[in-house]
Amino acid sequence: MLGVSRGTSEEEIKKAYRKLALKYHPDRNPGDKQAEEKFKEVSEAYQVLTDPDKRAQYDQFGHAAFGDGGPFRGGFDFSAGFEDIFGDIFGEFFGTGSTRRRTRARGEDLRYNLTISFEEAVFGTEKKIKIPRQGLCNACQGSGSKPGSSPRTCPTCRGKGQVSFQQGFFNVSRTCNQCHGQGSIITDPCSSCNGLGRVRRFHTLSIKIPAGVDVGSRLKLRSEGEGGFGGGPPGDLYVVIQVEPHPLFIRDGLDIICEVPISFVQAALGSEIDVPTLEGKVKMKIPPGTQSGKVFRLKGRGVRDIQGYHQGDQHVRVVVETPTHLAPRQKELLKEFAALGGEEVHPLSKGFFDKVKQIFG
Repeated sequence: MLGVSRGTSEEEIKKAYRKLALKYHPDRNPGDKQAEEKFKEVSEAYQVLTDPDKRAQYDQFGHAAFGDGGPFRGGFDFSAGFEDIFGDIFGEFFGTGSTRRRTRARGEDLRYNLTISFEEAVFGTEKKIKIPRQGLCNACQGSGSKPGSSPRTCPTCRGKGQVSFQQGFFNVSRTCNQCHGQGSIITDPCSSCNGLGRVRRFHTLSIKIPAGVDVGSRLKLRSEGEGGFGGGPPGDLYVVIQVEPHPLFIRDGLDIICEVPISFVQAALGSEIDVPTLEGKVKMKIPPGTQSGKVFRLKGRGVRDIQGYHQGDQHVRVVVETPTHLAPRQKELLKEFAALGGEEVHPLSKGFFDKVKQIFG
């Protein structure tokens, strides 16, 4: 009936039914008994396939499960189950959707992007922020009516927020056009909020940023979002963290990476150097013969996680600086050094040129 396969998802079944229901709806085919019968058939098929028990019976027994002797005989209501799917169909068919009355509504959530320094992200901090948001109107306490007055019941829907009308053999409800689903009408609106029940004002908050947050971390502050409608609860505020870059450190999860320059002499003979960390300088030994790019680990010198259970390390990458402005005597000494050692026996250069020879001959 619906033109779908056995393994089709519920969403695809809904789409197929929606298309056929619009096509064969009696109000689109007035007086066409064949279209009305087809509409009943696709409605029956939809009810079977969207009910787990009925679908299992259909998979096992086929249409016989719903005959006179079947477990679901006479079990179809052609007006049931339409609230979910026909909310959209009636919107296309009659020009509006069936909407329930909303007298109270939760306020919208808000997002605030907060930029903090590298150190503040690592160690935590406290910040004050000022956000514009819709809040309860103090003059009318959210009612929207002028103090001393109150809304009156909508004469069109008589307080229901919806009006009903007959379409074919359906009884259809839709939002009342006069009160827009509220069930009441404000005849004397509050001058402070123009009848909305909410006003926009700036609100200052103090936020504790926990140690260990990183770029993209979100802090949720309950009930600090937009005020609700009609006395409904406020939304939440989400503070999204942005972190400024550091001139020396790069963060990789809980680890810290930094580059430290050393001289040719320090690399060749070994040395002890001062290395910057998040908590100040520490001494680090450079062994003789250290090559440029060598990475040393300072255990436990990284970032502590938000829960405080783990702490990362600091990775120090040394970069050997090549001297550029040499005095004549320094040049002579370097030439003597090269002659004494022989360039061809240096481990790195020898290994490199051996590989070149193997590849190119």
